[in-house]
Parts: sequence; structure tokens; C-alpha cells
Amino acid sequence: MAGRIELTFQRVDHVELRVCRYLNGSSNVDAVRWLFKSVSWLGDGWFWYALIALLPLLYGARGWAPALHMVATGAVALLLYKSIKSRAVRERPYVTHNVIHGVSAPLDRYSFPSGHTLHAVSFTVLMVGHLPEWAWPLSAFTGLIALSRVILGLHYPTDVAAGAILGGTLGMVSLEIGLPLLR
Repeated sequence: MAGRIELTFQRVDHVELRVCRYLNGSSNVDAVRWLFKSVSWLGDGWFWYALIALLPLLYGARGWAPALHMVATGAVALLLYKSIKSRAVRERPYVTHNVIHGVSAPLDRYSFPSGHTLHAVSFTVLMVGHLPEWAWPLSAFTGLIALSRVILGLHYPTDVAAGAILGGTLGMVSLEIGLPLLR
């Protein structure tokens, strides 16, 4: 049984490395590299900070609830992310595999889970819960953030998937708890 599990993990690792190599290879194209470095930089927090600040300006009193909800959930997301990352200690793809090129400087050492994806998904879930008209643009932006992390050689697809699952779960739980309190 242990041998089958080990073999399964080896196969998953092999497929994951192939996906990383393929996507990371696209960063050799200047326009692709520029686009995804820009998206990733915005996903460092700049886009979300600006959105939080603009919500009360765009929506008046109605904008305060989603803005405050994002700040509170973002703080929880940061604690969750740091807690998991400090225990998982999975090296980034470009560190482990010389065939993967780190195209952008990481914000921290380890790759699991993707904090950019975790935050983007949780904020998107919150925004759509409060202001459904944001669904399409934020979903597209969040998808680009997730993709950027693999293209830039900073994350494995499973890092991004774990970040998305954690962010989605956190966002939905936060909506379930927070919406009744904010009304």
C-alpha cells in the first residue's frame, strides 16, 4: 500500500513539473513576462488595497461593509497563510528544479500555499457576495493572478489550487459569518 501511495505522488510530481515547465516557458516571451509580472505585482496587494480604499468613494455608505469585511478577512487570511507556509516549507519550483526560471522575486521563501491566490479568491468571493456586479472582472483578474504564479516559476499548480481552495473556503465562511453582522 505504501508503495502505491509513493508511486502516485511521484506521478503527480512528474505531471506537476511538466505543467510548470510548460507554463514557465511562456515567460520567455517579453509580452507574456511583462503582463504576468504586472499582474503578480498588483496581486502583491496593491490592487486590493486600492479597491478597499475606493469602495466607500464609489458606493458611499454601501461601500463600507465590503471594505471592512475585506480588511478583516484579509487579516485572517494572512495569519492562516503564514501558519501553513511556516509548517509546509515547500521550496519554490525555481529553487528545486533548474529547468524552472524564477522570473520575479518572491515575497517570502516557500511556495505552499499561494498567498496571492488565497487572498485574490477570498476577496473576490467577498466582493461578489456584497457587490455581484464585480463577479466577471474580479474572477478574470483572480484567474490571471493564479496563472501568473506558475508562469513566473514561483509556485506549483498544487500551491495555487490549495490557495484557491483555502481562499474560497475562507471567503465563503466569512460571508456566512460576516454578512448578518454587517447588515
